[in-house]
Amino acid sequence: MRLWMVVCLSLLVACGPDSSNKPPEKAVPAAVLLVTLDTSRADYFFPSKTAEETPAFAALAQSGRLFTQAYATAPMTLPSHASMMTGMYPSEHGIHENARYLPPDKPLLAQQLHEAGWFTAAAVSAYPLAAEFGLNRGFDRYDDSLPEGAPERRADVTTASALQLLDAARQEPLFLWVHYFDPHHPYQAPPEYIQKFPDDAYMAEIAYTDANLGRVVEHFRQTIGNRPHLIMVVGDHGESLGDHGEAQHGNLLYQGVMRVPMVIAGTGIEPGREDRPVSVRDVAPTVLAFADLEKNHGLLRPDNEVVLGEAMKPFLQYGWSPQVMAVSDGLKVIRSTSMEVYDLTTDQTESQNLVETRKPSPKILKALFNYPVPGADQATQNMTQEQMEQLSSLGYSASVGVPGQRDHMPAPAAMTHLFDLLDRGSDQFVRGNYDTALKTFNLILAEDPDNLMVHVRMAVANSLLGNKQAALDHFRKAGKLSEDSVDLHHYLGMHYMRFGEWERAAQRFTHVLERLPYKRAALENLGKIRERQKRPDEALSLFQRALAIKEDPDLRLRCGYLYMAKRETDRAIDDFETASQLMGNDFPANLDLGVCYLDAGRRREAATVLERVPASDPRYPMALFKRAQVSVLLQEPDAAGWIERARTHADRFTAPLIANERLFQGY
Repeated sequence: MRLWMVVCLSLLVACGPDSSNKPPEKAVPAAVLLVTLDTSRADYFFPSKTAEETPAFAALAQSGRLFTQAYATAPMTLPSHASMMTGMYPSEHGIHENARYLPPDKPLLAQQLHEAGWFTAAAVSAYPLAAEFGLNRGFDRYDDSLPEGAPERRADVTTASALQLLDAARQEPLFLWVHYFDPHHPYQAPPEYIQKFPDDAYMAEIAYTDANLGRVVEHFRQTIGNRPHLIMVVGDHGESLGDHGEAQHGNLLYQGVMRVPMVIAGTGIEPGREDRPVSVRDVAPTVLAFADLEKNHGLLRPDNEVVLGEAMKPFLQYGWSPQVMAVSDGLKVIRSTSMEVYDLTTDQTESQNLVETRKPSPKILKALFNYPVPGADQATQNMTQEQMEQLSSLGYSASVGVPGQRDHMPAPAAMTHLFDLLDRGSDQFVRGNYDTALKTFNLILAEDPDNLMVHVRMAVANSLLGNKQAALDHFRKAGKLSEDSVDLHHYLGMHYMRFGEWERAAQRFTHVLERLPYKRAALENLGKIRERQKRPDEALSLFQRALAIKEDPDLRLRCGYLYMAKRETDRAIDDFETASQLMGNDFPANLDLGVCYLDAGRRREAATVLERVPASDPRYPMALFKRAQVSVLLQEPDAAGWIERARTHADRFTAPLIANERLFQGY
């Protein structure tokens, strides 16, 4: 029997003598609430913090099962959430950093629930979890709306969305995912929480998030009533807060960033405490087991599995050593250029490396050394400028996504003194302060001359500043560090585009697409080159492939113009209409759409869109001329007035057209 379908109470208790004649009552659908807490250290929830500071979490821990040794799979938002939603480590689902795209062949928790008849809804709070990156698959409702130009939204806004989703839930099994981003840097809690924690801005954010957690849990319980249910609260990663030389997160694998809060409560959950290590990737199998869609998996099945995690950002961006951790039986081992061994039963701060005196078990070593390091094909999804700006505003340096190929890769833990410079230089670069960024990058190269990301960024910065030769010098240096880098070919293609070397640029983008046919930026850029070279069929094919990956109003507009030039009117109309819906009042092609409608015999629609062309548009005289034509064809009573307006506003192009237009004779 599925856990989310329970038999009516009359079948569970002694019934009267005539109970067998009563029709069976309808089964009651279950509900699951998953709340993920971004950037949340476990030790800010337990045991050092009190129930007064995080009362909502404490109440769940009291009534449910608290996992004291829960670990993120990576110290970044998207990779860790991808693990929760797939049940996979990053080495399996392929997402090692933010702003990457989850491959469509990776099945998601929401997809499996949706296919089983569940109503699935989500309210997320920050750009790294935007629908475009793929975690929205399987959700009936996925609210990732953010304030205009902002990369995140406050917890109370997300809570309001979550409550609306609960109120809109249908009478069927329910899965609701709510994501709070607030503990993420910069720490800017509401004033009342800052007043409560004047010396700990991070704790103020945690307390504010916990208050919103309480509101969602309360409304969830009120909404579902006595239905069988599961509540899960899980952190995606923590925050270093200066531990081991890291201010925030993303670069290292120590407890501050990898150990997270985790609690589950609800129907059939025995209250208690679990001290065995578990992974956030256990979220998906736990929910599926509750829904009776998967057997004997997840957090409710005790096991002695080695828990793994990775921090690949320094490897992918800088060419430093990849890092993998393994936790089992109270021992934590970090593998980088060397090994670190910590006894977590006595040393949660990881202050004493026991590598010389404590030998990890063969089980730990096997898991550690069998964990795959990402290759070039797993780390070459270029980000757009908008994506880089969004991540930079959240404190993330945007990756070029190229694994380093050094003979002697430095350990990230030995390079902490460069973290601030790297973040600062990336932020300056993304904000367009290229001269300042170049100075910062030179400081880094003085200590780390083979830093791949720095050479690529310096190449791009010099290219944007018009320093063609300096850009090519850094492209060559980067090429020596990673000869077969798809990213390098892509950025070099953009460099050639910038300097008008169209065929050279096309060769680079063609090479990229031979390796990665789905790389949207390369498809778009090569399409623009083919459009410029008067090769419309190739341009349209490339644009359509890019649009199949992600909708884009500007590309729709380009397709509309190309189809219009080819006299494929119906296709032009389809693309113009889609662009108009996406762009609203900013749609610039009402004249062109009107002409297409007129060509297709859709005169009333032509009249409507032609009237939207503003007088400030340089093509306003042509819009009036076409509107006058439509008016005559529709036999409108004021056709003469439209013709007169066209004559009054005529320019050197439309004046002879009006004078020679046979439709206007007699008016």
